[in-house]
Amino acid sequence: MPLLYHSYFHLLFIGIIALFPVVNPIGSSFIISPFFTGLSSAEKRKAVGRITLYAFSICTVSLFAGQWILELFGLSIPVVQLAGGIMICKMGWENLSSDKKQNGVNADTEAKLSGYSNIEDKLFYPITFPVTTGAGTISVLFTLSAHSESSDRQHYFINTAAVLSAIVVMCLLIYIFYLNTKNIIHYLSSNAEMIFNRISAFLIFCVGLQIAITGIKSLMK
Repeated sequence: MPLLYHSYFHLLFIGIIALFPVVNPIGSSFIISPFFTGLSSAEKRKAVGRITLYAFSICTVSLFAGQWILELFGLSIPVVQLAGGIMICKMGWENLSSDKKQNGVNADTEAKLSGYSNIEDKLFYPITFPVTTGAGTISVLFTLSAHSESSDRQHYFINTAAVLSAIVVMCLLIYIFYLNTKNIIHYLSSNAEMIFNRISAFLIFCVGLQIAITGIKSLMK
């Protein structure tokens, strides 16, 4: 039994360390922060809760059936990286190009555009996938799934429980940071939100470009 506990905590630690850089809940929270503009506290909690649920679902499906799904459609991780990178670049460019003040959008129109209904169709794509949990997360989960394989059923369940626990930890971090990003930005300065929105849009474009280039390099190999 002590060996099983050791195996559980060892794989849990490995899972958290492996998933944290690719999920990056801190960096991602600043990237998706502009989407929450105009939401009330209740709407933001609802949106973040949906994103967290979607992230958990993607991670769980990737852990148990991700490789099978990709094989079913004849897809590879590099192709997912390339496609996801292109869409993230598109999202970043749109955020960089948009400027409500320069376009003369009045307060009434802005009020109509704000709110939960305006981002509801964006919660899964692109906010959850590929920004929060993208191709990197899926590939790491494939690796952890292979690492948790064991001919002994008890060891397999312990290892799988450890990876699932790591996923739960990541989802909790996503919920905490996504929910409190705006408070952190407001705490820094009064103009910090506008500055971070512009910087985040540029970072979205750069992240998408990097993911797409990684996919191209993998395909060329």
